[in-house]
Amino acid sequence: MEVQIRIWNKDFPTLISPWIPILLGLHLHFSRATSCPEECRCDRTFVYCNERSLTSVPLGLGEGYKTLYLHNNQINSAGFPLEMHNVASVETVYLYGNQLDEFPINLPKNVRVLHLQENNIQTVSRAALAQLLRLEELHLDDNSISTVGVEDGAFREAVSLKTLFLTKNHLSSVPIGLPEELRELRLDENRIALIAEDAFENVTGLEVLLLDGNLLTDEGIDPGAFQSLANLQTLSMARNSLMFPPPNLPTEFLVKLNLQDNQMNEIPLEAFRGLHHLERLDISNNQLQSLTQGVFDGLRGLRQLTVRNNLWLCDCSIKWVILWLKSLPASLNVRGFMCQKPERVRGMVIRELTLELIQCPNSTATIPRFTQQPTLLFSSIAESATQTAFTPPRSLPTPTPSPFALPLPTAGEDRSTIVPDSPGQESLRVSFIVLNASCIQVSWVSTFTVTAYKVTWVKLGHSLIAGPMQETMVVGEREGILLQNLEPKSSYRICVDPLEAFNNYHPGDDTICSEVTTKSASFKSDDNATGPEQASQQDPSSSLLLAGLIGGAVLVVLVVMLSIFCWHMHKKGRSDSSKWKYSRGRRKDDYCEAGTKKDNSILEMTETTFQIVSLNNEQLLKGDFHIQPIYTPNGGVGFRDSQSRKNSTAYCKNSVPESDPCHK
Repeated sequence: MEVQIRIWNKDFPTLISPWIPILLGLHLHFSRATSCPEECRCDRTFVYCNERSLTSVPLGLGEGYKTLYLHNNQINSAGFPLEMHNVASVETVYLYGNQLDEFPINLPKNVRVLHLQENNIQTVSRAALAQLLRLEELHLDDNSISTVGVEDGAFREAVSLKTLFLTKNHLSSVPIGLPEELRELRLDENRIALIAEDAFENVTGLEVLLLDGNLLTDEGIDPGAFQSLANLQTLSMARNSLMFPPPNLPTEFLVKLNLQDNQMNEIPLEAFRGLHHLERLDISNNQLQSLTQGVFDGLRGLRQLTVRNNLWLCDCSIKWVILWLKSLPASLNVRGFMCQKPERVRGMVIRELTLELIQCPNSTATIPRFTQQPTLLFSSIAESATQTAFTPPRSLPTPTPSPFALPLPTAGEDRSTIVPDSPGQESLRVSFIVLNASCIQVSWVSTFTVTAYKVTWVKLGHSLIAGPMQETMVVGEREGILLQNLEPKSSYRICVDPLEAFNNYHPGDDTICSEVTTKSASFKSDDNATGPEQASQQDPSSSLLLAGLIGGAVLVVLVVMLSIFCWHMHKKGRSDSSKWKYSRGRRKDDYCEAGTKKDNSILEMTETTFQIVSLNNEQLLKGDFHIQPIYTPNGGVGFRDSQSRKNSTAYCKNSVPESDPCHK
């Protein structure tokens, strides 16, 4: 007995060791099952208590779960059980779509994301938020929170809060005491009418601020309200009652500014000054009719400008916008510049207008549309060229003769020099040299600083404008351009517009225009450099003439070949038909007598006709003969005379059966 006990004690660890993992698994399973509330369903780290018509938070929640779903219930008590506050594993709580009327207390102490939107919350206390030291994202959208309902400094208690959504509430001002770590604040769709100077003084790290759909006016915003937001990147103030953009905007990092759906009728010149990093600007749906020249000059980083649904008045005050739009790089996308007044240009895109079309006084050149980039006289100095439609102007002014003496042209060149009308205010001198039938050299000298020149040219005809207008940009350091691929013996109107500093054009003040005629294509220049260009220049009519000559020659050859073919086929047909004739070389026995003397005549057959020919030139026997065809049943034809059978003989064709005798 003692030996058996010793053996049992010795083998007990070996016997129990395989059951230890199984027992531990069962223990964890049943312990986990008991920690899930009866009203809910638990799955790994999720607790699903949503949409169960709950009026209070269920009890029995254990550790190990990270996400708690309590949304779309009827929970109306903000006093959650204390045991829930002690659950340390829960990080995300969904409580939206309930009937809470105040900010709940005793939420899980380590919650990071809290959704309380679509309730009826009216008050927010400091004590409730002081329990949530790790809260980073708080959603309070679509509640009934008012300014007086938020205890002063309540949100500051959530020291880790980075995102605060208060959209669609009843706030009349910015809540006082925002947390310092806040990065995104949404206050849109409220009743905010005032923004004090110290409203954002504690949130210097704020990056996104939404104030859309409030009651903001120019008087309600303190001039220094946004100065402390040094890190602000997005500011949206759409759907307010602003007459001007807010002053003193943060300039360091602001990249997006939304001012659409306000009542702005003017934008001051300094409104966007210093916003060098701004990339998106939206001023749509305002009351703007014109813009101050140079208002966008400081926006070096701008990538998208939206100006839709404004009351753009397309008169002379808009001409700088036309020129500015045409000088923009391809990286800048501008949308919505469309004329609303006057009626004759309503609906037209402002970029496509010409100075003649908007009836701007003292304008000497229309705004051209890009066609192609010409070859430049010096190094590569053209920036861009594209093809567009062109609206012919009503009239083009003729340049006034200059009082300066014009230099004499050199041999083989036609030179003209144009200077401003007033000798005392001469600022730009331009010369035009016709090199050959397809090239014109344009050179200029300016007495003031020019950042770029815009050269435009258009072919003139009987209807004033005979071709598309073209333009190109030339940097200010260059002093000339070579226009190539022009049509021979054609008149062109060429204009040079200087672009001063700040990217401002002054057409009509410093614009120089002249009409220049290219040489004839047959002109021979002594300059060897232009010889190949003249040789390559061809008159389009000569190409048509050459094509006509080639086509006519081909047609003549075809007619001759067809005639030869027809003549050959006709000759071959006559040769073949002669084989049907019976020649004299055949024996007389091959024929039957045909009413003549025996051996005196023979019937000669030629296709479908025949005749009696005398073989010995003797006179035929007198008497009348009538030859009658005989149609046999097998399709053959026989012949016999119709007179007395005594002296007549019938000729039988081979197709007549042998049973039918030839003589009777």
